[in-house]
Amino acid sequence: MNIAVLISGGVDSAVVVHKLVEEGKHDLHLFYIQIGMDDDEGDCSAEEDIEMCTLIAKKYGLPLDVVSLHQEYWDNVMDYALRTVKAGLTPNPDMMCNLMIKFGYFEQRWGKDFDMTATGHYATTDCVGGIKYLATAVDPVKDQTDFLAQITHEQLEHVMFPIGNLPKSEVRRIAQEVKMPNAYRKDSQGICFLGQINYNDFIRRHLGVKRGPIIEIETGRKLGEHNGYWFHTIGQRKGLGLSGGPWYVVKKNIADNAIYVSNGYGTAKQYGRVLHLDEMHFISGNPWQGQEGTFEITFKNRHTPIFMPARFTHLRGSEWVIESERDVQGIAPGQFAVIYDRNHHLCYGSGVITGQKI
Repeated sequence: MNIAVLISGGVDSAVVVHKLVEEGKHDLHLFYIQIGMDDDEGDCSAEEDIEMCTLIAKKYGLPLDVVSLHQEYWDNVMDYALRTVKAGLTPNPDMMCNLMIKFGYFEQRWGKDFDMTATGHYATTDCVGGIKYLATAVDPVKDQTDFLAQITHEQLEHVMFPIGNLPKSEVRRIAQEVKMPNAYRKDSQGICFLGQINYNDFIRRHLGVKRGPIIEIETGRKLGEHNGYWFHTIGQRKGLGLSGGPWYVVKKNIADNAIYVSNGYGTAKQYGRVLHLDEMHFISGNPWQGQEGTFEITFKNRHTPIFMPARFTHLRGSEWVIESERDVQGIAPGQFAVIYDRNHHLCYGSGVITGQKI
C-alpha cells in the first residue's frame, strides 16, 4: 500500500513510521506540515521538529517532504479561533486543525496521491454494517477522538491510526527499544495553533486589553477587574487573581464586558446537566436516522478520559439536546460536545454547545 505518513517530530508519529515499516508491505512517504514561518507567531518550534523528522526519515531510508500550509492555517484555524473568542465563546482549534489542515488542505494537495494517510492520533476505526466509523483508542487517557469529531466520512475513509490500539506506555517502550532519536522527547503541551506561544500573549496581541469587572454572581459584589472577557472561559478557575478561592467563571456578559464568578469547590453554579447543541455533525451518518425518541449515549464536553452517560434527543434540523446523568462542570458555549455510543467505543460526531442557564 502507498501511504502518506504525517509526522510531527514527536514520539507517536515516529512509532507509526516504525510499525508500518515493520509490516514490510508498504511504500511510505513522510510529510511534515509547517504552519508557521521563521520568526512568525504560530510557528510550533518547527526547526527542532523538522530536525527530528529528518533523523527519522534517514533512520528508515524514507523520503520526507516539508510542506507549508501557513496561510491556510491563518485564514482558517487562526481566524476561527479569534472570531470565536471575540464572540465570547470557547473555540476548539485542534478540532479545526484536523478538519481543515491535516485532513483538508493536505489531503487535497498531497494525500490524494496515496492509498491512505497515516497519523499518530490515538484513535481507531471500526466497521459496523459495512460503514466505517471513528472509534476510541485503547488508552482512554490519550484518546483523541474528541479532536477528530468534526472530520467528514470521506476524510475518515482515507485515514489510518496505526498506534490507536497501543497504550502510550507501549509506544514509549517501542521508541526506546528501536532507539528513536526522539524516544525521550516530551509530549507537546501546546494548543495546536500556538505551539510554544503563550495563549494570553497571543490573545492580547490580536484583541487587546479592555478592563472590566469580576462580579460574584450570587451577590452582585465586584471582586476585582479583568483585562477582557476574551481571556476567560466558562469553568475557568486559574488566572483570575482573586483571593479566598477557588473561584470559577460561571457566566460572561459580553455587552458589559463583565465576568461572573462563584466561590467554592462545591458551588452548584459551575455545574449543569443539560447541553443544547447546534450544527450537529455525524461523521458516518446519523445512526438513528428515521427513529424518534431519546437515545442512550456517552459524551465529552472537554478533553478528558471520562465519558459521561446521557440521553440524546433530536429537536429540529441540526439541533439536539444532551441530558447528562451526572453533573457536568464548565459547560462553555462555543465548545464542542462529542457524541459516542453507550459503550464509548464508536464516536458518532459532535455539535456546538449553544448556551447554558445560570
